[in-house]
Amino acid sequence: MKRKIDLNGKSVLVTGSPGFIGANLVLRLLKEMSSGTIVSLDNMNDYYDPALKEYRLGLIEEAAKDSPVEHIFVKGSIADKTLVDQLFSQYKFDVVVNLAAQAGVRYSIDHPDVYIESNLIGFYNILEACRHSYDGGAKGVEHLVYASSSSVYGGNKKVPFSTDDKVDNPVSLYAATKKSNELLAHSYCKLYNIPATGLRFFTVYGPAGRPDMFYFSATNTLAKNGTIKIFNYGDMRRDFTYVDDIVEGVYRVMQGAPEKAVGEDGLPVPPYAVYNIGGGQPENLLDYISTLQEELVRAHVLPEDYDFEGHRQLVGMQPGDVPVTYADATALERDYGFTPTIGIRQGLRAFAEWYAAYYN
Repeated sequence: MKRKIDLNGKSVLVTGSPGFIGANLVLRLLKEMSSGTIVSLDNMNDYYDPALKEYRLGLIEEAAKDSPVEHIFVKGSIADKTLVDQLFSQYKFDVVVNLAAQAGVRYSIDHPDVYIESNLIGFYNILEACRHSYDGGAKGVEHLVYASSSSVYGGNKKVPFSTDDKVDNPVSLYAATKKSNELLAHSYCKLYNIPATGLRFFTVYGPAGRPDMFYFSATNTLAKNGTIKIFNYGDMRRDFTYVDDIVEGVYRVMQGAPEKAVGEDGLPVPPYAVYNIGGGQPENLLDYISTLQEELVRAHVLPEDYDFEGHRQLVGMQPGDVPVTYADATALERDYGFTPTIGIRQGLRAFAEWYAAYYN
């Protein structure tokens, strides 16, 4: 059972906005909520071009002008415990969506420190702030929603990936930190009765996305007449999930918190849940690339006579990567009535058109 939460009039924290998913979520909230306050928190680091975050922040600020909701952007890190505690004290958040994290499987191999700082210490600070929001009999945070990742499934051979599967064998530090988030959240739910829901995202893409993601970096390379590397010789399948589908899932989950209950031992049953958000339609990487190239030609990012075969290099698998990831999202459909529906043709067309406009 889920306890319904009316977001109108609520105080909402979205960390990791104006990151890719965070910015799109805030834009959705500004459109849907009739009143309340949204606080965006992000450190605007240079993991990728900060100009893209500035662009997304500009979209948010423009949308906020026409919204009845107050939007406040705070530049800072969730690893800054003093700042996090101050914001919770000042704004008395009802709903918290933690999307702030150091992303990227490959980057974690050479830069482990930032993953520990953001994904572990930062998330711990969020959990502690949620816990202390109940101090003195205050009503506290009604729902903590946080980003996990499909990477927690590691090298699981069984597909589609189900939240009932064991996820004890991460193949990257990034995946290990995301699994740690789930464990930490569960313990805080059990100890302090904080309703929390983790969301395992599957390969998110779309306009103004992360430049380190394959579809974006490949486009940058092809636009400069470079050659793209296709890993595992193209023998990979991914559950590519368009950002609007991810946001729809997050938006629905925010409004349905796990119910608090007491077990036979008289202690709280953890009000805790984890869901996959993915289309459940794994796409072959080569098909995805071909669709991307066709849409880049259609959007005039690439010329019509572009030699695709001459700009592809098939290479082996990278450390920390896995050949197949796709989601069993039946639990999300059962509990929230939602399954992602946007296909790669529609999604990549939207990206290609945005890319052409943005870089022109």
